[in-house]
Amino acid sequence: FVVPAIPAHLFSIGRFEMTKSIAVMLLFAVVMFVAAFNMIRKETPCTAAGNDRQLHLTKALIRGVETGILTGLLGAGGGFIIIPVLLFSFHLDMKEAVGTSLLIIAMNSLFGFLGDLAHHQFNWALLLTITATSIVGMFIGDRFKAKLQGNELKKGFGWFVLVMGICIVVKELLSNV
Repeated sequence: FVVPAIPAHLFSIGRFEMTKSIAVMLLFAVVMFVAAFNMIRKETPCTAAGNDRQLHLTKALIRGVETGILTGLLGAGGGFIIIPVLLFSFHLDMKEAVGTSLLIIAMNSLFGFLGDLAHHQFNWALLLTITATSIVGMFIGDRFKAKLQGNELKKGFGWFVLVMGICIVVKELLSNV
């Protein structure tokens, strides 16, 4: 509801033009920074507070809707949004959060793909190549994951998200100067 109502051109300062797409990407970067800083500096709550991980359906529904709205608003998100929600709202350890987010992303992707299947042309060679190499990458990542502790993995992912957020800000701010 909100994004279509935003004008394509927001303002200009000198040669810089703030457009809707730049603003959305900068908002995405801010979300990434918040998630990154929380993953880098905070101890995983289930480690800090014991193993109080009883699922509260209302909380799960609210967090799911919030995550869906944010992902839909930004047009991106996936693990950058889902993993921090699983870590800090549901107290999963990093390894559980990664596996759970991959399942959530796979289910969302499958339903989106099935919904578009009859209406779009797909580059099947590209789709199958990316899928196959991603599966190989998952097996390689699984080998590394076994050697890392959950908090090390969480902090490493936090640093990765931070660097990606910085790259987005730099790209968006320099793209039309």
